Amino acid sequence: MPKHIKKADLPAKTCAACGLPFTWRRKWEKNWREVKFCSERCRRTKSAPK
Repeated sequence: MPKHIKKADLPAKTCAACGLPFTWRRKWEKNWREVKFCSERCRRTKSAPK
Protein backbone atom coordinates (compact mmCIF):
# COMPACT_ATOMS: atom_id res chain seq x y z
CA MET A 1 0.00 0.00 0.00
CA PRO A 2 1.21 3.54 -0.65
CA LYS A 3 2.55 5.62 2.19
CA HIS A 4 0.54 8.31 3.97
CA ILE A 5 -2.88 6.69 4.01
CA LYS A 6 -5.26 7.85 6.72
CA LYS A 7 -6.30 5.20 9.23
CA ALA A 8 -9.94 5.96 8.47
CA ASP A 9 -9.35 4.89 4.85
CA LEU A 10 -7.95 1.45 5.75
CA PRO A 11 -10.16 -1.65 5.47
CA ALA A 12 -11.74 -2.87 8.70
CA LYS A 13 -13.23 -6.10 10.05
CA THR A 14 -15.01 -7.28 13.19
CA CYS A 15 -13.16 -9.68 15.48
CA ALA A 16 -14.73 -13.15 15.62
CA ALA A 17 -13.89 -13.51 19.34
CA CYS A 18 -14.58 -10.15 20.99
CA GLY A 19 -16.80 -8.50 18.37
CA LEU A 20 -14.79 -5.26 18.28
CA PRO A 21 -13.78 -3.64 14.98
CA PHE A 22 -10.13 -3.66 13.94
CA THR A 23 -8.30 -2.17 10.97
CA TRP A 24 -5.79 -3.46 8.45
CA ARG A 25 -2.18 -3.83 9.64
CA ARG A 26 0.90 -4.08 7.47
CA LYS A 27 1.82 -7.48 8.95
CA TRP A 28 -1.51 -8.81 7.63
CA GLU A 29 -0.85 -7.49 4.11
CA LYS A 30 -0.41 -10.92 2.48
CA ASN A 31 -3.22 -12.75 4.29
CA TRP A 32 -5.84 -10.08 5.10
CA ARG A 33 -8.67 -12.31 3.79
CA GLU A 34 -7.82 -15.05 6.32
CA VAL A 35 -7.51 -12.72 9.36
CA LYS A 36 -10.45 -13.26 11.73
CA PHE A 37 -9.17 -12.08 15.11
CA CYS A 38 -7.89 -8.69 16.28
CA SER A 39 -5.14 -10.07 18.52
CA GLU A 40 -3.27 -13.18 19.58
CA ARG A 41 -5.30 -13.23 22.81
CA CYS A 42 -8.59 -13.35 20.90
CA ARG A 43 -7.25 -16.02 18.57
CA ARG A 44 -6.34 -18.23 21.55
CA THR A 45 -9.70 -17.86 23.30
CA LYS A 46 -11.94 -18.13 20.21
CA SER A 47 -15.08 -17.60 22.26
CA ALA A 48 -18.39 -16.37 20.86
CA PRO A 49 -18.79 -12.58 20.43
CA LYS A 50 -20.07 -10.79 23.55
